[in-house]
Amino acid sequence: MTETPARSAASRPVPTLDGLAGIAERYDLILCDVWGVLHDGTNAHPGASDALMRFRALPEAGRPRRVVLVSNAPRPWAGVQAILDGFGVPRAAYDAILTSGDLTRSLIAAHPGERLHHLGPERDATIFDGLDVKLVDVAAADRVVCTGLFDDTCETAEDYRATLEAMRARAVPMICANPDLVVERRGELVPCAGLIAEAYEGLGGAVTYAGKPHRPVYEAALTLAGGLDGRVPPEPARVLAVGDALRTDIAGAAAYGIPSLLVARGIHAEELGVSAAHASLGDIADWLDRQAVRPDAVIERLVW
Repeated sequence: MTETPARSAASRPVPTLDGLAGIAERYDLILCDVWGVLHDGTNAHPGASDALMRFRALPEAGRPRRVVLVSNAPRPWAGVQAILDGFGVPRAAYDAILTSGDLTRSLIAAHPGERLHHLGPERDATIFDGLDVKLVDVAAADRVVCTGLFDDTCETAEDYRATLEAMRARAVPMICANPDLVVERRGELVPCAGLIAEAYEGLGGAVTYAGKPHRPVYEAALTLAGGLDGRVPPEPARVLAVGDALRTDIAGAAAYGIPSLLVARGIHAEELGVSAAHASLGDIADWLDRQAVRPDAVIERLVW
């Protein structure tokens, strides 16, 4: 393990890891992001799955080593598992999956019979399966569930301004089923539901976020992990959050008091100069010093 030197007396150095093995035994539970860590939206990262399997195989330190995948995907966990299966990510790499879609379903279920408008692509419609709701046009909706842009290949949040202004005029609340602003896909960054939710808040609209970096997702993830063994959840200091996004993965972990590991080859790859396949991670202390939150460690890709 090498350490990145501090840029100022006020900033502590953030270590750059060669692999997870150097710190793995400190933790009983890993809360691992999916997009940007286990795959890039097109191809799996086999080294990441291998690292998680090796972690789970470590000798117990009073309780089994567990991995819960925590994703801001706006669909139920089974949909994310199907995607991972398609990429060839072994199920032996994790114990459970929790998504922002799962949390969104709980929020929807709290208002049975409500008239909802789905703002997002048809592929996310499974988020409503089996729930007592009536899907209606936005003009008749009591609440809007935003899962993303209808076409994230060409649209921006600005394309939704008229819709959002009409919603705001009626004080229609929104549930944001994916707080991410962008996600990596084939090396490109594509917009997510978080951008629309952010624009709606800018107009004064009320938004409830389901997913990282908000506290309920961490409470749910730790409860889920504890239930795997019929025990209380592990202490936060024995939990490691792994992800590629400062705004969600790292900020959420920091707010909850969980140590975090930033995967550099994710949505920040271009900023860090590692977007090219041959590039290597250099001194990033100056970049870290400019950020609102800092991880406890950085790794180029999640590997053992």
